[in-house]
Amino acid sequence: MSAITSELLTRFDVSGPRYTSYPTADRFVEAFSEADYLQALDQRRTSPAARSQPLSLYVHIPFCESLCYYCACNKIITKHKDRAETYLRYLTREVELHVAHLGQGHGVSQLHLGGGTPTFLSDDELRELMHMLKRNFNFVAGGEYSVEVDPRTVDEQRLAVLAELGFNRLSFGVQDFDPAVQKAVHRIQPVEQVFALVQASRKLGFESVNVDLIYGLPQQTPESFDRTLAQVNELRPDRIALYAYAHLPERFKPQRRIHAAELPSASAKVSMLARSIDAFEEGGYVYVGMDHFALPNDALAVAKRQGRLHRNFQGYSTQPDCDLIALGVSAIGRVGSTYSQNAKTMDEYCDLLDQGHLPVVRGLALSRDDLIRRKVIMAIMCQGNVQFESINSSCLIDFKHYFANELDQLQTMQEQGLVEVTAQGIQVTPMGWFFVRGVAMVFDRYVQADRNRARFSKII
Repeated sequence: MSAITSELLTRFDVSGPRYTSYPTADRFVEAFSEADYLQALDQRRTSPAARSQPLSLYVHIPFCESLCYYCACNKIITKHKDRAETYLRYLTREVELHVAHLGQGHGVSQLHLGGGTPTFLSDDELRELMHMLKRNFNFVAGGEYSVEVDPRTVDEQRLAVLAELGFNRLSFGVQDFDPAVQKAVHRIQPVEQVFALVQASRKLGFESVNVDLIYGLPQQTPESFDRTLAQVNELRPDRIALYAYAHLPERFKPQRRIHAAELPSASAKVSMLARSIDAFEEGGYVYVGMDHFALPNDALAVAKRQGRLHRNFQGYSTQPDCDLIALGVSAIGRVGSTYSQNAKTMDEYCDLLDQGHLPVVRGLALSRDDLIRRKVIMAIMCQGNVQFESINSSCLIDFKHYFANELDQLQTMQEQGLVEVTAQGIQVTPMGWFFVRGVAMVFDRYVQADRNRARFSKII
């Protein structure tokens, strides 16, 4: 970290995609319809090679009991628990429509319940959901089965239910332990509560526990965030996700309750990031990539060392790159060379299912150029390494000719010590890993053509 100067951090204090996909979701079009998605499902069903690969499942649970002011997720704020019962009926209908085209019993090696607040569901509703999924899909041994947890909604007994249902990974939303920051973002959760839950998770045998943090929130200072970093190091979760807060009140209505005057300055945010990196490295964490850290023996850190890291809409993963079936309001999936997204409102989602349609309202069929650039970008994001000959043989191109402009742009990054470009390929340096989104952006045709990047979060 000592080689990373404030000048370099400030230079990369720009907006850019997180590359859970390429092209990114802002490029999806409404011209991509349910018919296009059904064609992709049918092609998977009739392809022996595709059918032999396990699926990934994402289930979006949109409900939250209270509003967190920083949140940019698709959610429904409600105290009415009965809404979950109705939602489960529609999720069942959506799964049945998928199975009608895919066939029953497909293998699943990855499941993620996101939100919203998945633990808004009662224990019985979680059992009903998992029973329905396992009735239609075959969950394979050794898979990653994770759920996002709001610490305010669970106790040790509820965690035991999650373990009983087959979840082996938990992600706790912490954001910051400082009481003043918690009050400013309307999310009060005592540090003792989180410590007790993480301890209970270990006792219950969960393979990996993740903690989400956000820097750049109102009332935060580098000094106050130092205290949170020290507490997280003491908590010692298996994984840490450290996100930069993107204040976009014109796009996300809840953020209008945050007073801009209370937000830390750009220089303070850069300082928080630099101090976070130092603190976690000193605490023994491995920098996995972008904004993720893991203990050396965690599966994610092991996959990084062995070159087996993958990336999809659920973030970094140890599971091989595979098709992702997305279920629920606003959920985004990938099948073959297509991306698709469900309706963003509950009314539209339910209405389409009532008519017997899958609730896909937009998406994208990738072009040959998209597929080539996706391969390069994911190699950068996951392995930090691109071998020219490998791309040449798999994509039938001449890399140095096809990406001549991009290689010219990388010269500046090479001078900054972020990448090494040789006759054989591109290698992200240890320092370059902290700016890996910036390296990947060089190969993003859409970003290069679009100077308006305010739609994205900051890359550091």
